[in-house]
Amino acid sequence: MHRELWRWSAVDLARAIRNGTVSSREAVQSALDRIAAVNPTINAVVHVLADEALADAARADAARASGAVLGPLHGVPVTIKVNIDQRGCATTNGVVAFRDVIATDDSPPVANLRKAGAVIVGRTNTPAFSHRWFTSNDLHGATRNPWGARLTPGGSSGGAAAAVASGMGALAHGNDFGGSIRYPAYACGVAGLRPTPGRVPAFNPSAKTERPITAQMMSVQGPLARRVSDLRLGLAAMAAADPRDPTWVPAPLAGPPPAHPIQVAIAPDPFGDTAPEVSAAVREAGRRLAEAGYVVGEKVPPRLGEAADLWHRLVVNEERRALAPAIRAFGDAKSRRNIDGHLRHAPALDGDGILEAFGTRLSLMRDWQLFFEQFPIVVLPVSHRLPFHDDLDQESEAVVTDMMEAQRSLLATPVLGFPSVAVPTGNVDGVPVGVQVVAGRYREDLCLDAAEIIEAHAPVLTPIDPRD
Repeated sequence: MHRELWRWSAVDLARAIRNGTVSSREAVQSALDRIAAVNPTINAVVHVLADEALADAARADAARASGAVLGPLHGVPVTIKVNIDQRGCATTNGVVAFRDVIATDDSPPVANLRKAGAVIVGRTNTPAFSHRWFTSNDLHGATRNPWGARLTPGGSSGGAAAAVASGMGALAHGNDFGGSIRYPAYACGVAGLRPTPGRVPAFNPSAKTERPITAQMMSVQGPLARRVSDLRLGLAAMAAADPRDPTWVPAPLAGPPPAHPIQVAIAPDPFGDTAPEVSAAVREAGRRLAEAGYVVGEKVPPRLGEAADLWHRLVVNEERRALAPAIRAFGDAKSRRNIDGHLRHAPALDGDGILEAFGTRLSLMRDWQLFFEQFPIVVLPVSHRLPFHDDLDQESEAVVTDMMEAQRSLLATPVLGFPSVAVPTGNVDGVPVGVQVVAGRYREDLCLDAAEIIEAHAPVLTPIDPRD
């Protein structure tokens, strides 16, 4: 048996399994062994599916031996976040009251990963109601950042990020409404893709109601991985059509090439409050792109702060209607304190104010699209701070306000509906740091191309064993 296959990328594993030099059973067993070794410390995978995964791996190997047509992720071990439906598993969303909500069907992301041949080895942790940049809950416990217990693993896809960072699966599913893929990727030193809304179909068959309008417009499903090339592979698998999501768009995965040389706008310190280590990472990313032939200049994209503020105005005001009461009724103490912080940060709007905010959103999107005409790629901080210490959102009101302000570049992207990739650039005294690459609607290809160049010059940060 090949040793330490858990270290391999999804691309390399898929190729080796397709060629027959590695079996899916070997790859899956290696991932399960890694979970057994490090998950007791990290607690990223809260439901290990060993028997099911090994049975699926055996079927994958039999299919390969029979000469069947193989999907792009055939036999590759992956993880799924506990807030989407996976047949036979509880869709807990990190909430004690939902521990017995057993899905009877797969959600579209799970169905698409299975169609691509992926083997699901486990389900990853999320904060209660998937509504924190930290990952702990009363049902599954706390997920640790493998870089050190003092750091948040990010949220809400903190379990997904910690799992891939430490080798517990080659690819992880996550979702992103307010940074829930990109911030955990940043905090754990991995790569994460927030696709354009409509790119990856979504729907939870177990849900009692449809998603609220802001979630329909801004919440997305996407991959996290140790390498950007794996994000590309994961996106191709996850983006297949599913008729259960009427918002899915049949957009090509690659758009027309922009005029060359491609111009890039970098904003190392968009609000004058960015940590110097983060600003340095953005500038270094710009240098790497310039060396590759891009034309790079420092320029803040239009109305960035207004876009971040609009996220709070639209999303949090909608959360006042349904999510906040649900957290009051079923959430844990940390989730209740967290939602209080968000509610304080967003001014209450009446119906007219909400409608006006949607008009502002269209104006912002137009200004950004015009900006992309000149600068097809934008490089921003993910957060204006190095990864937070864990449970920062449980501290004083002043600390929470500062935390919210530090996430403005993170929050601007969802409200505008543009894709973005978080890519690591290195570490500062053992703490990961990275940048966010943004492009126009359905131009994930441009984000990924630039992110791969940035990654190529960065030290490989993962897989990592748990650190104190």
